[in-house]
Amino acid sequence: MKAFIACLGTETNTFSPIPTGMQNFAETMLFHGDATQHEPNLFSEPLHVWRQCAEARNWEVAESIAAFAQPAGTTVGPVYEALRDELLDDLRKAMPVDMVLLCMHGAMVAEGYLDCEGDILESVRKVVGPDAAVGCELDLHCSITKRMTDNADVIITFKEYPHIDGKERAEELFEVLLAKVVGDAKPVISTYDTRMINMWRTPVEPMTGFVERMKSLEGKDGILSVSFAHGFPWGDVPDASAKVVVVSDNDADKGNALAQALGGEIWDMRHETAPSSSSIDDALDQATAAEKGPVVLADVSDNAGGGAPADSTYVLQAMLDKGMSNVLSGLYWDPIAVRMCQEAGEGSTFELRIGGKCGRASGDPVDLVVTVKKVVEGASQSFGTSKNRMGDAVWVAADGIDLVLNTVRTQTFHPDAFTQLGIDPAGYDVVVVKSTQHFYAGFAPIASEVIYVAAPGSIPPDFATIPYEKFTDAYWPRVDDPGK
Repeated sequence: MKAFIACLGTETNTFSPIPTGMQNFAETMLFHGDATQHEPNLFSEPLHVWRQCAEARNWEVAESIAAFAQPAGTTVGPVYEALRDELLDDLRKAMPVDMVLLCMHGAMVAEGYLDCEGDILESVRKVVGPDAAVGCELDLHCSITKRMTDNADVIITFKEYPHIDGKERAEELFEVLLAKVVGDAKPVISTYDTRMINMWRTPVEPMTGFVERMKSLEGKDGILSVSFAHGFPWGDVPDASAKVVVVSDNDADKGNALAQALGGEIWDMRHETAPSSSSIDDALDQATAAEKGPVVLADVSDNAGGGAPADSTYVLQAMLDKGMSNVLSGLYWDPIAVRMCQEAGEGSTFELRIGGKCGRASGDPVDLVVTVKKVVEGASQSFGTSKNRMGDAVWVAADGIDLVLNTVRTQTFHPDAFTQLGIDPAGYDVVVVKSTQHFYAGFAPIASEVIYVAAPGSIPPDFATIPYEKFTDAYWPRVDDPGK
């Protein structure tokens, strides 16, 4: 038996001004057939799992590219085509194969390709034919299209947000595909469109219970897998809405019925699960009034993981205007400022212009007299069981506010983004992180309170007013009852 494994993806914010090119892939993750020889990250970890699962059964493994770009704007067309064609060329060389396992995001858009995952799956199916088992693991912020379901035997998404279950979902995908390979099952994909655009936080009820319910249904009564694809609100594509995905054992009627039933449960929870956010002033007032810290504020509109620049200054300027102190904030993507701090060296004090560099959504730059407290080259932070690059990072202090600036655009995942510089986040009254939800697993245990802040930015959390053009379906919350 032979398994073919590969990764290709990014999460495309079609409203972002930042083009996604080869440099982004190279800086984030780009391996040419040897990702499993390196430390795993969120999107290479599935390849490690699949290699281990296959080799444990004495299978041959053909490994292709592992390419992932930090979320940004539309991928440059020739860049996407070059990466896709490398994957397909490797697949042709590896033929015949019994199983194809692909790690993709599910929300990748390139010039000329609104459905990159569908394009890849269709191309793969043409190479391997109808009998090989083909499946993909996706981020749950994905679009599910007919082109994808027509060409894959199994589609499985992360179940958790923050995405702490990538390894488990990779194992799940392998086991369901294995059942097809050995003839124990015939996977069939069913989907149900919830007609919703929303952001579901799985660590809190009622979503925690819903995730457990999805898991409890698997492996029973002919149901092989259950996923909830949340959709990606800032991707303007025809299939943007959230969908339930059920993989049954050759029973489309049962899969369709379950997908519809679960979709109905999600619909019934819509008001309870709609994420609440505070204005900047309200959030800061609430944080300063807290009896103990740290109060963790999430700047959800400047999350690099959603394609935002991660250099906006709206919250920072408001804190300075209020004269707040004992505050920690990061990560600010500002390679120019980092370079200046590196040149000046630890202990130096000088005037530094921070943030506000990428466009109107970034706000105005902030000029501060800073002291460089620490410089770390090649910094990284934890996310689940993987490590993720930050580039070079610096800790600067100014006017009672400590900031961490870095050179590789990324959201704030974990407190070790700060502790590696000698900073203890637990010692601050307020900690402001540039993230929408992935920070939660790491920071909630040390937070006295978590507040989500709806500042201006590239991914504002007002789902009813997103200016879609290609996504034309009626959806909640723009329409109270899109089914009518």
